Amino acid sequence: MPKLLLATNNQGKIRELAFLISSKAWELTTPAREGIDIHVQETGKTFEENAAIKALAYAKAANLVAIADDSGLEVEALNGEPGVLSARYAGEGASDRERVDHLLAKLAGVPWEKRSARFRCVIAIATPEGEVELCSGECRGFIALESRGENGFGYDPIFYLPEFGKTMAELSFEEKNGVSHRGKAAREARLVLERLSRK
Repeated sequence: MPKLLLATNNQGKIRELAFLISSKAWELTTPAREGIDIHVQETGKTFEENAAIKALAYAKAANLVAIADDSGLEVEALNGEPGVLSARYAGEGASDRERVDHLLAKLAGVPWEKRSARFRCVIAIATPEGEVELCSGECRGFIALESRGENGFGYDPIFYLPEFGKTMAELSFEEKNGVSHRGKAAREARLVLERLSRK
């Protein structure tokens, strides 16, 4: 069974990706398990560019097919910020809590109807030979006035989904993966991986 490298060291993403793309055709592995310790600079200006940069770097370093995602939050009232800077929005090394607080501070006084936002995810699947395929998904909601919920990571505690009446961090793992941007992109990615496994 061929190995598929999850090109991230983020434990939250590893857990979600492993759940979302689990496949009988691939053995999932991680950089730590493969002894790979590289730092990839995300120099792209789009989610697509950053996902491809990461997947290619890990695919070549490990000589394995690699899968990477780049995802983030786009808030309408902030002209699409934080976007590709979602992980670094409150500065390098900031915690999830600090990023959430920074975003809420920026939206202080913004009325509910203008707090619409979307999560976007692009998953890149790269081969060691340099081929890349991209899959994408998005999830629309609103930025809550305060954090709620203990599940998920990142901005999940303030991303409110009207159809559930809950934030993403209040959903069960299964509920979240059914509607999330990463879940939608992963369903596309599974089809690509099935095709690659038959080659």
